[in-house]
Amino acid sequence: MKIGIIREGKNPPDKRVPLSPHQCKQLLSQYPNLEIAVQPSPIRCFNDSEYLDLGIKLQEDLSDCEVLLGVKEVPIDMLIENKTYLFFSHTYKKQEYNRDLLRAILQKKIRLIDYEMLKDPGGKRLLGFGRYAGIVGAYNGFRAYGKMSGSYDLKPAYECRDRRELEQELVKVVLPENYRIALTGAGKVAGGAMEILSALKITFVYPDEFIREDFNKEAVYAQLNVQDYFERQDGAEFKRLDFYRDNSGYQSRFLAFAEHADMYIACHYWAEGSPFIFSREEARSPKFNIKLVADISCDIDGPVASTLRPSTIADPFYGYDPQNEKEVPFGTAGSIAVSAVDNLPGELPRDASEDFGNELIKNIIPQFFNEDKNDILAKASETTLDGELSAGFSYLDDYVS
Repeated sequence: MKIGIIREGKNPPDKRVPLSPHQCKQLLSQYPNLEIAVQPSPIRCFNDSEYLDLGIKLQEDLSDCEVLLGVKEVPIDMLIENKTYLFFSHTYKKQEYNRDLLRAILQKKIRLIDYEMLKDPGGKRLLGFGRYAGIVGAYNGFRAYGKMSGSYDLKPAYECRDRRELEQELVKVVLPENYRIALTGAGKVAGGAMEILSALKITFVYPDEFIREDFNKEAVYAQLNVQDYFERQDGAEFKRLDFYRDNSGYQSRFLAFAEHADMYIACHYWAEGSPFIFSREEARSPKFNIKLVADISCDIDGPVASTLRPSTIADPFYGYDPQNEKEVPFGTAGSIAVSAVDNLPGELPRDASEDFGNELIKNIIPQFFNEDKNDILAKASETTLDGELSAGFSYLDDYVS
């Protein structure tokens, strides 16, 4: 089998890659019948010479490759017909802005394997950049606090060569006594954010302690799971499985934590139709104490009332005026500071790429050589080489029609 690593073509440019040079070399040693070719790129975080130095072939024309790996959506004019592609297509939720992309994939008889759909037999996602979204998102939260308070100044994550340099910046962080941080979420994003909190030596406390205790002048954080910040409206016992099956009849109890928190780091997964975590009305409450929201989940005009829009790597912070429910300049008196970059792993592309590539090597590449014995590739294939939607994605028929 021959794998091609395509040049990213989407704008704004993304520097990430699915496999680093060392990972390509590892795969070639592991699978003697495998070939890998890399399309030259001027923007990739690993430059062309780094691949060449390890004996990885550079090749402009990838039409002799059977499988093509990218990261973001592939521009329609760059698609090669009759190939198997793996990338984040952002089509399975019927995203309108990618309708023409899926139409072109069908027309060109391309088998699209969407990274987001690659799951183990238990339904757990096998690939993603979530960990580094959490790492950079939490870092950006502390960078925003330094700018708000004027007590320190952190280098932007994208100016750091790698995670090691980013963590060296954290020695500058100075927090007030008894500073409290609430974090929602329990997946890879939350895990990445907690790696930054751990590097800062911020003390973990349980949710009930967060509300009830005094912490002798030390900074603390609490990780809130869904049962901590949502409750049943009828007062009955909260059962996670019941909530996941049907989230109607529930309400937020996040204000109990917002009353004590100074910073909120949002790392949760939020399903359409679930209750909001905090509303615009609650943000106006005299009890609402949060002054800074690092919204890594970044659901626009959704569960986190202060997130009015995504911010950008170049301009990551803005203010939310809770009284007038509108955006104001970052640092405006009485406003809530918001960090809501929606492409966080792109700020540490080398580390994020290597982390992603490790998962690809461990969980996905072997499926091409074991006849996909657990149907992991088959179940993630939105389309077939016959130019049709796969059975599991027939619900997209009206979307592309």
